Amino acid sequence: MAGLTVERQVALAVLRRTFEDGEFAERAFREEVERLGLEGRERARAQFLSFGSVQRKGTSDRIAAEFSRNRTSRPGPAVAAALRLALFELFFSRDPAEHAVVDQAVEYVKDSGEGRAGGFVNAILRRAIRERGGIETRLSHEDSPAELAFACSLPEWLARLWWEELGPERARSVAAAINLAPERCIQLNPEQVGREGRELSTVLAGLAGDGAEVLPAEGPWPLAPEGLFTVEGSLAPAEELAAEGLLTILSRGSAAVVEVLGPEDGERVLDLCSGPGTKTGLIAARVGRYGNVVAVEPESDRADDVAARVEALGLHNTLVVEADGREGEILAGFDRVLVDAPCSDLGALASRPDARWRKAPEVVSRLVDLQAELLDRAGGLVEPGGTLVYSTCTISRRENSDQAVAFAARSGLVIDDLGKLSPGLADPSDSRFLQILPDRDQTTGFFIARFRKREAPKASG
Repeated sequence: MAGLTVERQVALAVLRRTFEDGEFAERAFREEVERLGLEGRERARAQFLSFGSVQRKGTSDRIAAEFSRNRTSRPGPAVAAALRLALFELFFSRDPAEHAVVDQAVEYVKDSGEGRAGGFVNAILRRAIRERGGIETRLSHEDSPAELAFACSLPEWLARLWWEELGPERARSVAAAINLAPERCIQLNPEQVGREGRELSTVLAGLAGDGAEVLPAEGPWPLAPEGLFTVEGSLAPAEELAAEGLLTILSRGSAAVVEVLGPEDGERVLDLCSGPGTKTGLIAARVGRYGNVVAVEPESDRADDVAARVEALGLHNTLVVEADGREGEILAGFDRVLVDAPCSDLGALASRPDARWRKAPEVVSRLVDLQAELLDRAGGLVEPGGTLVYSTCTISRRENSDQAVAFAARSGLVIDDLGKLSPGLADPSDSRFLQILPDRDQTTGFFIARFRKREAPKASG
């Protein structure tokens, strides 16, 4: 494969590891670029091709199937990967060099032991180029869930879900947004930034070292808490500073969850679904040395991630408990409880390129049951007068507003009207909750509900 550009080598490897081996695209990409030592523009281009071709698999597979004479046969793995990358380049990258795209796809197939299929790949791609106008017209028509699924490369069940729950206009807008580059932000660690040699100006100058632009985050409450900055350009300096504990990399949507929770100095807080520890670290910084955090996570690797995150931030007020939040041994009496529940991740599809292909309606049904069990357990762990926040990074009424309303009815906890505090972010299906949206708010699509537990009645006499 000496003739392939290094960026295409990475993308093809990521495609095959994702769809043949079931690996996560982000992990496969990191390992491939590290193996080849890619940095700077080469790494950025490889990421664009890798994540874009994974995201657009649905559209590319549909085009290839329609142009194939035998639509019932499945192409071999090398052929499938070559077509997915080449069709992504032809239709979703700027000014593709058509001959180079076709020639490298054919060369890859020949070198992968599927040489006889080289003519098939060549024919599909040449026809796609000849019929570019018709394909581009179809890509601009989104007048039904099926057309939306083709144009934005979605599973058709998801296109139907958003079409019905958000309405056609919003569904089209959200579907387009999840194929754009995700937002990248950093939250400064107040325990570290400000110390000698680590003044704010010094840290921000280091972040801009590779030409990145770093600006204070903007948006209505709760999208722009103090110490949150957006990063445009290279994230490499931020990754180095995150490893040193100076900051946390996240999105404004993720940071908004902790802002709504509102942990205060000296409080006792439970993070019931804490992995991988991003929000746990922010909470621990907010409660300070006189507060404490209990972080519960059932998966061993993710529990280790939580502990490592808090340790990197230089915080010593957090106990990580490896347990199932529904049944693990946890003492009650928390001032604040966060249930950032496992969900279908439909609001985070821009930053998780393969997530849309790992979801199905039956997965949502299972998650709804799990979320309800976690909420029921959490409701019993809140101190009277305390606060419980339920959040997901999804856009799905069953997991969000329906779940929150049902929990309030069961538990007797009182719903805080967050929509009054931030009308522009109010959930369209129930304005007492927040539904952050990738298109309108240009960040991860988080749902956030907040509840308060009534004070215990005072004893008479």
